[in-house]
Amino acid sequence: MRPVQSNPVTARLADIAAQAGVSEATVSRVLNGKPGVAAGTRESVLAALDVLGYERPVRLRRRSAGLVGLITPELENPIFPALAQVIGQSLTRQGYTPVLATQTPGGSTEDELTEMLVDRGVSGIIFVSGLHADTTADMDRYEQLRAQGVPYVLVDGFSPKVQAPFISPDDRAAMRLAVTHLAALGHTRIGLAVGPKRFVPVLRKIEGFTAAMEDSLGLTPVEAEALVQHSLYTLEGGQAATTALIAAGCTAVVCASDMMALGAIRAARQAGLDVPKDISVVGFDDSPLIAFTDPPLTTIRKPVTAMGQAAVRALLEEIGGTPAPHSEFVFMPELVVRGSTASGPAPK
Repeated sequence: MRPVQSNPVTARLADIAAQAGVSEATVSRVLNGKPGVAAGTRESVLAALDVLGYERPVRLRRRSAGLVGLITPELENPIFPALAQVIGQSLTRQGYTPVLATQTPGGSTEDELTEMLVDRGVSGIIFVSGLHADTTADMDRYEQLRAQGVPYVLVDGFSPKVQAPFISPDDRAAMRLAVTHLAALGHTRIGLAVGPKRFVPVLRKIEGFTAAMEDSLGLTPVEAEALVQHSLYTLEGGQAATTALIAAGCTAVVCASDMMALGAIRAARQAGLDVPKDISVVGFDDSPLIAFTDPPLTTIRKPVTAMGQAAVRALLEEIGGTPAPHSEFVFMPELVVRGSTASGPAPK
């Protein structure tokens, strides 16, 4: 005789009931959408479904609260994917669906991406390092977006002309941390490799750098600015800027991104210098995997998780009709000391 097999539906109900700590009858009521089940009990049953790997019935699946656009620069710099991941996870937890729109050289512009997202009926948009950070850009585009009734939050870059929540790292404090660290190691000739001067984060880094150079080493702002090199936020940009700073006699270089810092290390090696024995290098961001470079990079850690979560909170408040303050939320960075910085050259 063949053994009588239990009904798979009954077995499944029993499994779910055991996992949720309720009766099979209660599980059945929840799955069939029947009334008379407490909200907490209903959530326990749905959680049990998820834990056991069962698919929720269509009627019980959480409805998306809507789409939220996220516009970022290119994703070659690993700090942007890291920030996008934090923002995406935070939105998903709140029932929203993130839509990532990335600018690429020769590709869609920020305005084109914004129009595409608005056409798709997004509930709001988060801009990361966009035109709002460019002091030469027309800020009217953001007011036009607000007139269309689309809430938005701006990350990395502040403009007093735009009435919206801004999320920024403290770029001035970051430079103070870097310069103070290098000065304490005995470096007296410290250079700064940054991006184009028209961007707000660049201007703030220069302000912090010159103030720290005056406080730590007694240099005037003019003397400190002579040790600033503008370039692109790329490995090649960092290499070009550092080559110039080495020629200017710098024994330490602070970079505006980790990618630039990797370029700085390449420039040092091409000049026959050892990092950190002959020249120290400090990055900015603490991008994923940067602790595993050769040498491991000393860097300024941008508070990516806190900034991403704050951007989502501010946007959801805007979407919910209780606007966040139209001001700037500034987050403190942190110095992470690794192997790319060491004592400066002994005085001759």
